[in-house]
Amino acid sequence: MKPGNDVATNRPRPDFRLWLAGDDESSPFGYGRWRLLQTIEREGSLRGAAGCLGISYRKAWGDLKATERALGVKLIESRRGGPAGGDTRLTPVGRAWLRAYEVFRSRVARAVSRAFDASFRDLIA
Repeated sequence: MKPGNDVATNRPRPDFRLWLAGDDESSPFGYGRWRLLQTIEREGSLRGAAGCLGISYRKAWGDLKATERALGVKLIESRRGGPAGGDTRLTPVGRAWLRAYEVFRSRVARAVSRAFDASFRDLIA
């Protein structure tokens, strides 16, 4: 604790939400859509990804379609069921968006951390 401070607290740290905004105030891509793409890639299924994230299949599907429309690209390819079941995979462009957002978010996180440290170093032990 800093001198003169008699209240014990958790050490504050920066946190942020990061999304890409459209000219019309929409947000076609951000952390939630990034997590959805990550989980689709891992699970190989939109239904499985939605379940892992605790959202409905309908919401996941609607979010992806809205993002594809806003960006003008196809992010996923789906193959309907059958004996082996269906699957959902990221398109090459979908994988590129996933990786680009990961890099962008990582760079922003480092910049936010540096700014936080420079701004609060004298206030936080």
